[in-house]
Amino acid sequence: MSNLRAKFMEVYSVLKSELINDPAFEFTDVSRQWIERMLDYNVPGGKLNRGLSVVDSFKLLKEGRELTDDEVFQSCALGWCIEWLQAYFLVLDDIMDGSHTRRGQPCWFRQPKIGMIAANDGIILRNHIPRILKNHFRMMPYYVDLLDLFNEVEFQTAHGQMIDLITTHEGEKDLSKYSLGIHRRIVQYKTAYYSFYLPVACALVMAGENVESHADVKNILIEMGTYFQVQDDYLDCFGDPEVIGKVGTDIQDFKCSWMVVKALELSNEEQKKLLHENYGKDDQECIAKVKELYNVLDLQGVFAEYESSSYDKLTKSIEAHPSKAVQAVLKSFLAKIYKRQK
Repeated sequence: MSNLRAKFMEVYSVLKSELINDPAFEFTDVSRQWIERMLDYNVPGGKLNRGLSVVDSFKLLKEGRELTDDEVFQSCALGWCIEWLQAYFLVLDDIMDGSHTRRGQPCWFRQPKIGMIAANDGIILRNHIPRILKNHFRMMPYYVDLLDLFNEVEFQTAHGQMIDLITTHEGEKDLSKYSLGIHRRIVQYKTAYYSFYLPVACALVMAGENVESHADVKNILIEMGTYFQVQDDYLDCFGDPEVIGKVGTDIQDFKCSWMVVKALELSNEEQKKLLHENYGKDDQECIAKVKELYNVLDLQGVFAEYESSSYDKLTKSIEAHPSKAVQAVLKSFLAKIYKRQK
């Protein structure tokens, strides 16, 4: 894996060099340095799970056959397109949310002399994706399929973000808007498509498959993405900050989290009143009251039950798939996230 990560980082350097020397624009030293610094700050800083998953999935689809150098490079390049997409979403997301930190460092727009220039940087990040695809896939028979795939997933993610923003921030804080159905839609569109479906879809396209004929694979991955986000919501409240690398803020941020939606579902009228009065307030006493209610409702037990039944359901769906290679891809995804602590 460390070998793959090193190769993956090599490909990043190649792609970055191509982009800051793109002949379609006359770069000055200053503009070239700006882009390079912006890319290094925002693109390779995360865990790179999404990008590396493209390479892993493609290898599994090839059922043990050694990949050619071109195949390794191209699967890495597609993986980086997803990391670029993620960087674009996060740079703009942080501005919209007024966030302070991302991946343990100040958000890009919080950096000195960056500010709202970060909005244009987000647009540049998004525009880099078709440049990478054009440079490395234009001659491939599946070039248009890749463009379609990235455009569709971006469309879905932007609309997921819209539902999240208008549900969470619009006007008065109103918990009655929150339900499992709304939570599911936000998660499905804002996270699951680009984080779970897109890496596997990229690998399938590269392997010569028609993604349209793999609706069952898409459904399993969307379910997996939903399960992943529910874990995230749970860890935000009950995870160890030392392990997850951040202190959870979903309660004070009035997030449409699985935890609060489940609490609303299980609460009596008095408990609902407590939630309405305390949820979304940046006050330690209010946060403590919400957490105490979560304990009274045994949300840890409810989550454990959800995790177990989700795992069983996903495993059954995966094992029903006719292709052993596709099963291997899906099982490797599930193994990475089942019972994770961060």
